[in-house]
Amino acid sequence: MLVVPGAVVAGAPDAGVAAHYGDPAREQRLLAAGRAVVDLSHLGVVTVTGSDRLSWLDTLSSQRVRSLAPGESAELLLLDIHGRVEHSAALVDDGVRAFLVTEAAHAEPLATYLDRMRFMLDVAVAHAHVAVLGVVESGASAGLAAIAQAADAVAAARGTSPADVLRTTWRDPWPGVVEGGTRYAVVAEHPGALTPTAYALVDGEAFDDVIAHLLRSGTPVAGTLAWEALRVAAWRPRLGREVDDRTMPHELDWLRTAVHLDKGCYRGQEGVARTYNLGRPPRRLTMLHLDGSDHLLPEPGAAVALAEKVVGRVTTVARHHELGPIALAILKRSVPIDVELRVQGPAGDIAASQEIVVGADGHGEGRPEARGPVTPGLRRRTE
Repeated sequence: MLVVPGAVVAGAPDAGVAAHYGDPAREQRLLAAGRAVVDLSHLGVVTVTGSDRLSWLDTLSSQRVRSLAPGESAELLLLDIHGRVEHSAALVDDGVRAFLVTEAAHAEPLATYLDRMRFMLDVAVAHAHVAVLGVVESGASAGLAAIAQAADAVAAARGTSPADVLRTTWRDPWPGVVEGGTRYAVVAEHPGALTPTAYALVDGEAFDDVIAHLLRSGTPVAGTLAWEALRVAAWRPRLGREVDDRTMPHELDWLRTAVHLDKGCYRGQEGVARTYNLGRPPRRLTMLHLDGSDHLLPEPGAAVALAEKVVGRVTTVARHHELGPIALAILKRSVPIDVELRVQGPAGDIAASQEIVVGADGHGEGRPEARGPVTPGLRRRTE
């Protein structure tokens, strides 16, 4: 969609697609209403085929997917032995192949890792020639309907099936709590429920024709700035932003959608279970409301300070069409939740208040209670 007049190319990690088309605030409103389409064709898509594909992914990942039905969506994590996040992927299976959508920079490492773990099973890993379009499924979900109509028109012109053009759709389970998951943000109304998102996976050979049909039909388009602003407002973690080499899923409230606490053994399971049962992950995700009196926003990686002490880093910054300047940040768990913080900005510090995602107590819902008093010098036992 960089051919659209006014398109401005995004920077990393979204390089290769449009950040906006000249009016980010309007694009956000159209996207939130379910009318606009976002070009996310920079994302990487890996496929796994073979009769063992789902049971194999189940053994490797944090999520239970062995019984995933065709068209059903899931999210999974691949962890290191300590339970820290190495890869995340949106997963949907069409009955023949499993599609794994991940960050552009992680697609090759993900495919390489999976290929190394095949052993003697009936699985094959490949890079898919598939492009991703993003939509919000709110209102009439006109954006997704427009993509389906474009796929039908392109398929008719090519004399093929619409399923050969629009390969499948992944619907983000966020912010629900999937079977086997739990939540750290216990709120009456999670903001992510306002903007449920989906990926439409379009065949790469037909992608340009689908885009041309969308533009001719007058379908509104939005850039990644709009997509990211809604993601920040939804407290939705992203591999390319909120994750570093120390990240545990508990810190990001990612046990909602990407972790099954009762499934069988997988790499990193002990670290996940220990942190959940004993509580207190070392850091926590928070959303920051930034003082909007300065038109300059902080950059990702900017220091977050309490008094004179650095207590965390900003991971994503956005201008929301209703909330104003907002950001996601990773803080030390011990940072009080009711204090004003200062974020390092281009022209000086910016005042910030917190909207709590993961509480300072570090306790997930359903965490086992301690049994009896603590014996001095011994760790508290949990059920």
